[in-house]
Amino acid sequence: MPIQSKGERRASVWRVVLGLSGAGIAVFILGFFYFATLTLREQPNALTKADAIVVLTGGSERLGRAGELFRQGKADHLLISGVNRKLTKAKVRQLIGINGAKFNCCVKVGYFAQNTRGNAIEARDWLRQHSFKTLIVVTAGYHMPRSLAELALAMPDVKLIPYAVVPSRFRAQPWWLHSTNARILAQEYIKFLPIAAHLTVDRILRQGQLQSTMGGQTMHAGTNS
Repeated sequence: MPIQSKGERRASVWRVVLGLSGAGIAVFILGFFYFATLTLREQPNALTKADAIVVLTGGSERLGRAGELFRQGKADHLLISGVNRKLTKAKVRQLIGINGAKFNCCVKVGYFAQNTRGNAIEARDWLRQHSFKTLIVVTAGYHMPRSLAELALAMPDVKLIPYAVVPSRFRAQPWWLHSTNARILAQEYIKFLPIAAHLTVDRILRQGQLQSTMGGQTMHAGTNS
C-alpha cells in the first residue's frame, strides 16, 4: 500500500469534512422543506374532546378558532396564554365570542407568558391546579412543533392534542413566493431544532430511569421470594 504524504492526508481529511458538511446541509434543507409542508397543512375537522384547551396568543385567528372549539364543547375549560397586558378581559371575551357567564366561569386569561417557554409554564401551572390530563393546543401551524415540544418538557404526563391554525397570510400564496413568510418559517425551524433535541434527550433519560426503577423492583421482588 503506497504511503500518503502529509499533504495528501490533509486533502483526504478535508474531503471527508466537506462531504460530511454537505450531507449535513442537505439534511438540514430537506428537514426544513418537510417542516414547512407539515406545518402548513389545514387542520382536519375531527377532534377528540379534552379536559381543557390552551391557545397561545399571537394572532386573532388563533383566538377565534379556540373560542369556536370551546363553544362546540371540545373542552370545558379554556386558557388564553400570553395575553398582552394592554388587552382587557372584556376585549378578549369579544375576540373569542364567549358570553359573560361562561367566560367568567371557565376561561382563564393569562398575562404571565412572554414567549413559548412561558406559555408552557403558564399552562403547566394552570393544569396542575385543576388536575387536567388532556389538553387541546391551539396555535399557528408553524409554531405548533416548538409549542408541543415545550409543553411536553413542562408536563410530560399530559396528553397533548394539536389543533393548528394556518394564518391567512400563508393561505394567500405559496410560502416560497413570499420572502417574509419564508423567513418566518426558517426562523421557527431553527428555534425548533434545539428544543426537539432537548425533548429527545429528556425522553431517553426518563425511559432509562423508568427501566432502572423497574429493574430494581424486579430484583427486590426476586430477593423477597
